[in-house]
Amino acid sequence: MHSASYIHRKRVARNLLILPSLIAAALYPGAIRGQPAQQSTNQQRIPGQTRQQKSALEGVVSDPTGRAIVGAQVILRNLKSGTHQEKLTNAEGVFRFIGFLPGAFELRITSEGYEEFVEANFELKPGEVLVRDIKLTPIPAAAAPPAGLPELPQVKTATPSAAPEPVQGKYPEAVQRPDNAPAAATSPPQSLSSPDQVFHPEPDRWLITMPDWDRYGTGGEHPYVKGRWWDPFDQNKLKGDVPIFGQRTFFILTGLSDTFFDGRRLPVPSDVSTARPGSSEFFGKGEQAFLDQVFLFSFDLFHGDTSFRPVDWRIRVTPAVSLNYLDVRELGIVNIDVRAGTTRLDSHFGLQEAFAELKLRDLSPNYDFISVRAGIQGFNSDFRGFIFVDEQPGIRLFGNLKSNLYQYNVAYFNFLEKNTNSGLNSFALRNQQVIIANVYRQDFFFKGYTAQFSVHYNKDDATVHFDDNGFLVRPAPVGGVVSNNMVRPHSIRAAYLGWTGDGHIGPINLTHAFYQALGDDSFNGIAGRRVTINAQMAALELSVDRDWARFKTSMFYASGSANPRGGRARGFDAIEDFPELAGGIFSLWNREGIRLTGAGVTLTPPNSLLPSLRSNKDEGQANFVNPGIFLANAGANFDLTPKLRSFVNVNYLRFERTEPLELLLFQAPIRHTIGVDSSIGVRYRPPLTENISITAGAAALVPGQGFRDIYGSRTLFSLFTDLRFQF
Repeated sequence: MHSASYIHRKRVARNLLILPSLIAAALYPGAIRGQPAQQSTNQQRIPGQTRQQKSALEGVVSDPTGRAIVGAQVILRNLKSGTHQEKLTNAEGVFRFIGFLPGAFELRITSEGYEEFVEANFELKPGEVLVRDIKLTPIPAAAAPPAGLPELPQVKTATPSAAPEPVQGKYPEAVQRPDNAPAAATSPPQSLSSPDQVFHPEPDRWLITMPDWDRYGTGGEHPYVKGRWWDPFDQNKLKGDVPIFGQRTFFILTGLSDTFFDGRRLPVPSDVSTARPGSSEFFGKGEQAFLDQVFLFSFDLFHGDTSFRPVDWRIRVTPAVSLNYLDVRELGIVNIDVRAGTTRLDSHFGLQEAFAELKLRDLSPNYDFISVRAGIQGFNSDFRGFIFVDEQPGIRLFGNLKSNLYQYNVAYFNFLEKNTNSGLNSFALRNQQVIIANVYRQDFFFKGYTAQFSVHYNKDDATVHFDDNGFLVRPAPVGGVVSNNMVRPHSIRAAYLGWTGDGHIGPINLTHAFYQALGDDSFNGIAGRRVTINAQMAALELSVDRDWARFKTSMFYASGSANPRGGRARGFDAIEDFPELAGGIFSLWNREGIRLTGAGVTLTPPNSLLPSLRSNKDEGQANFVNPGIFLANAGANFDLTPKLRSFVNVNYLRFERTEPLELLLFQAPIRHTIGVDSSIGVRYRPPLTENISITAGAAALVPGQGFRDIYGSRTLFSLFTDLRFQF
């Protein structure tokens, strides 16, 4: 299986690399949704009580240059009742009034050295959240008060008919008279403390020296732990906890060691030169063992903050090294040259990320932004990886709007060839371009449900390519593409229109997807002619949570071609998919690649639910003349302990159409049932972090009648373990 380590590459990429289309939603989950925004209509409340529709006001106060004004006094007065609230702006110039009854209000803001700001009459409606961006005008130098301490207020003398009025606002309590102090006892105002008695300057706000702390003399975890370069949990310059230089430039070093082992039994041919002379069976010994060791390093330098605000700029480089070993029991599998034997040891160096990112503009005070990223970068175009998941060179424009209510991506990728045995990037272009545009909308019709609408365009030019093991993969060596010892390459132009969704509607967790594929293939080898593409894909997963368990059911459908020799290709295929559905990597049908023996193509490639009949998912081309599939799943996840999670899944699979298989194999009839795929798995994190994790699974595919028509009745199985260490 010359692309056996595909799962490993994708698994490492998905765990380490950021899924850029979801970055904004992960960073700002609590952002205010719009201006104004309505309160949820399905919030819980105490029986017998009505919900009060309260309002909120927030804003940022700055000078004309945009610099925040700290300590400005903000007064919000209700014009009807005369009551008022007071706030001081924080270190970022922000003020907030939350949870007050609606009505007509006056807003007044004062700060020393600036003209007073007054918004005399505005209305706040029930449930409204109003946001203000306020610029204060400096007082001209001639009108400004003398430098130095502000003049102390005059304390009024109380009279029998008037209650004492306490001084409110920005002056220290030391110069205010308590409300209950008698008027005759009022003392002269005291002088203010000097600044060096009140403030203690710190030259570096990140590396503040803390005292030693060991209360009980036993050591161990305690406050004020001093960081070390090799400790990723306490304060560490290599992990972005403190700036690498200046006050806003950070560096994150990530190192990952991933060891993946897969033992499996798959159908393979005994080939023209068998490893067992004298044997006559068409199918050979299908037992295989695969080991892949990957070392991956990520160097991330960025300028900005360490929390919610999007970075101003970023440079990230992620090289990877793979050392992989494959042991099989038949010839012609590890290499097209049978003299290569039944084992293969290979290594490869790839560059999985190398990009620069720049924030073009901030669009609002609530961290709405627009940024651009150029270079080799990872990208997942939807929630579950149905169409495109890869690390390719390109340029991407992304950001969010309306306080993160919307997120969007527009991306162009120019593909690199992949190394056959590791799945990592090579350094040669492959004449394939992909354009993707999508938009996410949170709380779409339902609170907690996010909808995504997308367009993909795949331009795969006609080329001839042999993989690293000598097999022809582009075009796929099937049907009419090879004639009179001549190879006929072909080009594909395919567009995908999609609607996907993820989230929950009430107590039901929901994930769904629908894609329509349109386009043409200049010469499809199975059809033996030019074909137009018209294919569909649909997926749905529903689940409910019960304490420490999640019970789920799902279905997956991809259309198939009823007339493989016709001019219309109805079988659905993706660009570079990595679906997380129906058991994901724990499912044998999803994880393992099953070759269609004697046809030069796979029935299904590794890490795909699609029986696409393509030569190789990484290096081959999409094929839209295929049988299609229907899958029904039932499963559950159990959080047995905070560190240990288990997975159980059962899948029923069947072909939608079998005519393409009958044409390729010159065999009829081939029935529809593929079989039942059952799997169990565990994921264990000993320190309760991602620094050490162990994932293991076992799966078996019991063939149905259709699968037995093609391969026989032997049960397929797979056992895998993945051990990961991350710094």
